[in-house]
Amino acid sequence: MRIVTIILALAVFTAASSLSYASPSKTLEGTVAKVLDGDTLLLLSGARTVKVRLFGIDAPEVRRKLRPGQPFGSEAKQALEKKVAGKKVVVDVVDVDKNLLVIGVLTTEGRDIDREMIEEGWAWAYRQRLREPFTSRYVSAENKARKTRLGLWRQENPQPPWSFRFEQKIH
Repeated sequence: MRIVTIILALAVFTAASSLSYASPSKTLEGTVAKVLDGDTLLLLSGARTVKVRLFGIDAPEVRRKLRPGQPFGSEAKQALEKKVAGKKVVVDVVDVDKNLLVIGVLTTEGRDIDREMIEEGWAWAYRQRLREPFTSRYVSAENKARKTRLGLWRQENPQPPWSFRFEQKIH
């Protein structure tokens, strides 16, 4: 199974290496088999299971066996589950990272799920990785969620997941 996943990821990487962020040319279609956290899921595409990370967002970390989670990590995961668990989705592949994780914009029924997660306050717009045409609409969605104190923005000063992950590696 691992070999099949690696082969698929390499094929997607080859296709993704020439992608423009404005118009992805490679898409994956399938059914969401499992939501792992607020920005990562397993997609059943044909006979393959592909791990997908939502592009342009970073959701609070969920508790793992030996790792603590962040406030609103579980809620972000539940929000993503409600949107896509068991549903047919399309992933517009933006990239494949060094760990062969497919990174893409997730849509279902014409809805940009990545943006919805930000808009509802379950994730940050991941500015370090964003590019147009997504930057302006994702940052705008985050600003609106902050202003109306939705989701994780109910906290006074929420810690971004990238900062949380960095601290966990040090301590």
